[in-house]
Amino acid sequence: MCEQLMAKIRPFKFLQEVRSETEKVTWPTRRETMITTGMVFVMVFIASIFFLLADQVIRMGVTFILGIGR
Repeated sequence: MCEQLMAKIRPFKFLQEVRSETEKVTWPTRRETMITTGMVFVMVFIASIFFLLADQVIRMGVTFILGIGR
């Protein structure tokens, strides 16, 4: 069984196939990369503000329910 597996493994053919597949890839332009990066930073900022506000609301609710803040 090991001999059959070794017969199927051909490193040179594998590298040729990898190279042919990478030629099919559409790489983003510098502009597209910058726009996408900017969008990620904006979404991270929006998400951080949302979770900050959600955390404060939950903190106030728990404090009110437990009567800690009196």
